Amino acid sequence: MSESSADRQAIHEEMERARRTFHGLLNTADGADLGRRTDGTRWTNQQLLFHMLFGYILIRPLLRLLRIFGRLPRGVSRTFARLLNAGTKPFDVINYLGPLGGARVLGRRRMGKAFDRVIADLHRRLDAERETDLALAMHYPTRWDPFFRDVMTVADLYRYPTQHFDFHRQQLTLTPEP
Repeated sequence: MSESSADRQAIHEEMERARRTFHGLLNTADGADLGRRTDGTRWTNQQLLFHMLFGYILIRPLLRLLRIFGRLPRGVSRTFARLLNAGTKPFDVINYLGPLGGARVLGRRRMGKAFDRVIADLHRRLDAERETDLALAMHYPTRWDPFFRDVMTVADLYRYPTQHFDFHRQQLTLTPEP
């Protein structure tokens, strides 16, 4: 197995682990669990679960951006990342408000189905990636998320939502999974 195919397999396994964990969390949580405040955020558990799902949903548009900026001179994405970093405060407001409505609109059952659809789509996309495309890179706004690095590749982007997921998993205050 080549190094990149091993990397792909590891990414697939990470996403599947997150999918199983997400369903385990949803299936064992009752209404009181979902409405309880999280540890270290202003969200409830249900809102944070939506935020964790949204980390995966964002990969499609982020991949589109990376495919554009990854083919331009590196200075273009560096400038773009600096502009986004300058807009961190409005981003933080939107990032906070989104899960307030998203969790309410989707609810528990639809969040689980959405997670399955998004992960299945990411599996298909990852399998279809050419080796050269996995190496495309651009600068990212490092102030937007602790898991955004200054320069990220397509392969890094596929790993990002699970890093985000694992971080926020520790902030949930749900009854432990069986």
